[in-house]
Amino acid sequence: MNYASVLDFDYLNGEGVRVSLWVSGCPHACHNCHNPLLWNPNYGKPFTEKSMKGLLKLLERDMSKDLSILGGEPLAPYNRDTVTQICKTVKETYPEKNIWLWTGYSYEEVKDLEVMKYVDIVVDGKFIEELKDENLLWRGSSNQRVIDVKTGRILL
Repeated sequence: MNYASVLDFDYLNGEGVRVSLWVSGCPHACHNCHNPLLWNPNYGKPFTEKSMKGLLKLLERDMSKDLSILGGEPLAPYNRDTVTQICKTVKETYPEKNIWLWTGYSYEEVKDLEVMKYVDIVVDGKFIEELKDENLLWRGSSNQRVIDVKTGRILL
């Protein structure tokens, strides 16, 4: 799996202070996506053991920081295993950290994937230009939902 960047002290992508991992590759190619560079699964650099250690070090530095995983498409078939391993490792290392994950798939399509054992909040659904609303929190179009994975409850 490749990734485009890791953003430390992110206040925009999830609740609170976060470390955000931007994954490369997206099969959805939503019209007017804000990250079309990330459609290419080869964009960026490979996520390696060294990358994982760096991510864990960023999360270690401040007990209030949590993890957001965005893209691209973290749950594209070619990203799923690595994203699952990242989430599992973060939860095993820092069980108190919450993990948010953005996906263009619907929650119903991905809720039974192993990765969901480790994710706390999922923001689901493809971006739809006609439903774009810049006033929405943590999502770009009104069809997208913010879901508490543990309860299945839609929060927004």
